[in-house]
Amino acid sequence: MGHKPTIAISHLGCEKNRIDSEHMIGLLVEAGYQVDANEELADYVIVNTCSFIQEAREESVRTLVELAEENKKIVIAGCLAQHFQEKLLEELPEAVAVVGTGDYHQIVKVIEQAETGKKVKQISDRPTYIADENTPRYRTTTEGVAYLRIAEGCDYACAFCIIPYLRGAQRSRPIESIVAEAEQLAAQGVKELILISQITTNYGLDLYGRPKLAELLQELGKVDVPWIRIHYAYPTGLTPEVIRAMVESPNVIPYLDLPLQHSHPEILRAMNRPWQGQVNDAIIERAKTAIPEAVLRSTFIVGFPGEKDEHFAHLVEFVKRHEFDHVGVFTFSPEQETVAYNLPDRVPQPVMDERRRVLMQTQQPIAARKNLACVGKKVDVLIEQENPQTGQYIGRSARFSPEIDGLVYVEGEAALGEIASVKITGADSYDLYGQIVSTK
Repeated sequence: MGHKPTIAISHLGCEKNRIDSEHMIGLLVEAGYQVDANEELADYVIVNTCSFIQEAREESVRTLVELAEENKKIVIAGCLAQHFQEKLLEELPEAVAVVGTGDYHQIVKVIEQAETGKKVKQISDRPTYIADENTPRYRTTTEGVAYLRIAEGCDYACAFCIIPYLRGAQRSRPIESIVAEAEQLAAQGVKELILISQITTNYGLDLYGRPKLAELLQELGKVDVPWIRIHYAYPTGLTPEVIRAMVESPNVIPYLDLPLQHSHPEILRAMNRPWQGQVNDAIIERAKTAIPEAVLRSTFIVGFPGEKDEHFAHLVEFVKRHEFDHVGVFTFSPEQETVAYNLPDRVPQPVMDERRRVLMQTQQPIAARKNLACVGKKVDVLIEQENPQTGQYIGRSARFSPEIDGLVYVEGEAALGEIASVKITGADSYDLYGQIVSTK
């Protein structure tokens, strides 16, 4: 057998992309390739790109151009490849292959073909693949945390969103497959599993004829892992059964990530989410009543076409009233393959930027107050990093999800990847500070 090239993977975008990258690494290593984190040493660099909004595309293109200037052989994978396909091969001579969002499991074949000098296009028109517990995987997260994909793709047609075009229709994994992977990850010492899909509360609808998130949580509740966190819980799917399963499963964190996008019924109707305008308040209040300790996170889009001052004022009041623990705010990005691209009454960028600033400023004292309420309490913290200069550890409490929420800076002795009991001694708008009391 001849010498196999060395490969590096550059990961961009969301945690769904991250899992795809982890599977590509696992498949390449299983096939005998050396995968190196150092792009300078690699013969090929696989760039797993994002194309969700214009800003993400620009970051992906910047990364590709920088690698091209270093004369690297580039494999373009992920959403940008699915989006633009042959155009990327034509415009970037250093690109030797494009690999779609439903084709990453073919990565070994792609590299083999590229080695023969071919320009490779490995892109399914409609992505249908989803990896399972038997697909090799090399985790790139910190040792204590792992993302667990329960479904891929989306059947909704939100007017602003390109995801169904890039990722295909929803396809759920069987409960048995997800539980098997959860047990594998728990055996590797993972302390936190984060359930992800495009619409987690719709899990199972395509496979079983109805959503089965409640049943999935009940089964995952039996897995020996301390924390299970749910991302992307759409409000209409937060049924009494799902809430009950969250309450009754001891390892399911009461963390509700609700991507609401807006509060005003007229804007939600324009976003093609008309059902949500009727239920936002009721569902949030129901969840707070059933789970008093619930941590609420949401994301909102400001500047959607037609958003007037009164619509935005409604959103500001909504954020004040519900007192979310964490809020992310995006300005509207017009995506050519979406309905919203052709809508009239575009909001000027400076107005969108100002609305984003105002909404974040509205949220800041709420977040600070929520954090200050933790001072004096003992909380469990998953230790993830150590500052070698100061000896200080950095981790997260159950209130904080990785990369999108705050951190806990702690003093004392602990081990990476373990959960420690920490007495919180200080707080600011985003982060907490504390002293380790004991380790578990």
